[in-house]
Amino acid sequence: MESGTARRKAGGHTGFAGLLTACAVGLLVAAPAHGASGGVRWAPKPAISKVTCVKECGSRKRVRGGSTIRLTGRNLAGATKVVFHGGRGPRDDKSVKPRARSARSVTAVVPLSAPTGPVSVWAGDDNRSKRTGDVAVLPPLPPEVNPELTPAPGPRDPGGPRLETGTSQGKFFFGAARSVKFSYRVNSDAPASVRVDLSRVADGVVIRSWPAQAAPGAVNEIAWDGYDGEGQLQPEGRYAFRVVASGSNGAEARSSQVADTRRDAFDFYRHIFPVRGRHDYGGAGARFGTGRAGHSHQGQDIFARCGTPLVAARGGVVKFKQYHAAAGHYLVIDGDQTGVDYAYMHLVSATPFNVGDRVYTGQEIGRVGDSGNASGCHLHYEMWDAPGWYDGGRPFDPYPLLREWDAYS
Repeated sequence: MESGTARRKAGGHTGFAGLLTACAVGLLVAAPAHGASGGVRWAPKPAISKVTCVKECGSRKRVRGGSTIRLTGRNLAGATKVVFHGGRGPRDDKSVKPRARSARSVTAVVPLSAPTGPVSVWAGDDNRSKRTGDVAVLPPLPPEVNPELTPAPGPRDPGGPRLETGTSQGKFFFGAARSVKFSYRVNSDAPASVRVDLSRVADGVVIRSWPAQAAPGAVNEIAWDGYDGEGQLQPEGRYAFRVVASGSNGAEARSSQVADTRRDAFDFYRHIFPVRGRHDYGGAGARFGTGRAGHSHQGQDIFARCGTPLVAARGGVVKFKQYHAAAGHYLVIDGDQTGVDYAYMHLVSATPFNVGDRVYTGQEIGRVGDSGNASGCHLHYEMWDAPGWYDGGRPFDPYPLLREWDAYS
């Protein structure tokens, strides 16, 4: 057996020094990362000490969606993404790639839908900073409304064509009677090769492209209906048109900077709030599932003055139009691309639409009333999943969706 003295000689002072060295190395290089050779190297753990808004800020330099922020700290040169954390769990987290980085700072553009909450920097899946305290994120600025052609502010090569652009609206609702339209004019001495891209601002993905040859001075127009080039309905969010034009001499012009979230941009929504006037949601008895004589409440009541306009929350085809002693004048619309039926009850009078008619999102379908068994003027609103209203489907609580639509409509 080895004696205590021998053990001390073999590993006493030298072993303690080695342990200190190992600890120091562990503190300096705490997280693994993969090198170009495929091996594993050790990278320092990033840390954030301060979050500052530097561009497109709200009042008093507050952060908003679309702002550029600078995160100051240490060990940030290897940052691969910035994460905006919302509530508990990752469900509402939003992440972006850094725009610039150094050992002591990282800059990033705040996602338009970033939640209020802590922020962290990642330098690999297993190497991330501690979360900051809560960072309040204000809503983004709305898109610039420029329905008339105006000079585009994007970069232009010397000798490149001059561009004018315009976008018809700042909000576009799927299924509306009018698509969102983008117009552009190329001012050059000869026809120019043009490509118009429509991008999702949230991730920069180009979902549609339109190549063309543009005649000098001619006004060109493009309409978008909510689908990508493969016929897939796109998610809600902000989208932006971008033009790249190349003159006969090869010089290029772009309609806007890639980071511009407002020029020729619009917010795309799939629904609109149905009551177009002052309203409230009543008390607890107005909610879905509350008790009624012999049944439970199958929708949400929205109270408004008699005669307040009602519009289709989602376009589709009229499935039912009738009068009922309890529901009063009502209609049911089979919503396009949803599998959901939308029911509107207690209208002041019969809707002018008939079964089989097509209705567009945001189109007026009637007025708030108190027909049938109603206490006060209000819309009784129901939503039923497939296969539909009293046709095998089941009603579900529309209140969370109504509040969401109400916030942006």
